[in-house]
Amino acid sequence: MTSSDFPERFTRTVDLYGETGFARLRAARVAICGLGGVGAHAALALARSGVGALTLVDFDLVTASSLNRNPIAAPADVGRAKAEVLADHLRAACPDTAVAPVRAFVHEDTLDDLLTPAPDLVVDAIDSLNPKLALLARCLAEERPVVSAMGAAGRRDVAALQVSDLWESRGCPLASRVRKFLRRRGLDAPLPCVWSAEPPAAALPPDLDDRTLDRGRVRNRLPSAIAVPGAAGYALASLALDRLVDG
Repeated sequence: MTSSDFPERFTRTVDLYGETGFARLRAARVAICGLGGVGAHAALALARSGVGALTLVDFDLVTASSLNRNPIAAPADVGRAKAEVLADHLRAACPDTAVAPVRAFVHEDTLDDLLTPAPDLVVDAIDSLNPKLALLARCLAEERPVVSAMGAAGRRDVAALQVSDLWESRGCPLASRVRKFLRRRGLDAPLPCVWSAEPPAAALPPDLDDRTLDRGRVRNRLPSAIAVPGAAGYALASLALDRLVDG
């Protein structure tokens, strides 16, 4: 396959990754788990970069309070599944990418289905602790390729974002809890991740009128805008693209 076989809109991407690298992107299937402020941006970047197939996994609905950091949702989308809204946008903007939206809660009892067929890479952008831990533990235990984002909410300083192995992260409360959980289970393999050295703003009481409460998921409200989660999402996508291109 040569550059002449690719749509013209991918010319600059082929220039960056080379024909062989881009062919790997076109052949790849990626599962993105978590489509909030980080995951939605990561999905956009992967689709526009030419990844062949994306599975978009999220249980939540678009809420009015999430519009400030969602890159594509509009007020008319409030109440719709995040996965469906993002899938509709990507099908129109990136017709070269096969998109499969899945409205599902990531946990031990759903992982077998969510990871079948086996993706070439898992992108973890989940912001709830227990689902995140279940996904990462499964991927590391089964040696599935995975990249992950730690906490991005409650931050204002884009320059505080870091890209490193999880085990090198410092100052991120979520990363600390993930490290502790994995270590207790004897899982210490490298885990490329995006994290912030900026201390997060304090969480606020739950907004019960603006949450999906299924499965007991009442969560505290986290202050957040679009800049830091968006930047984290693109950094996460960059990690994923490098992993796919380099094999």
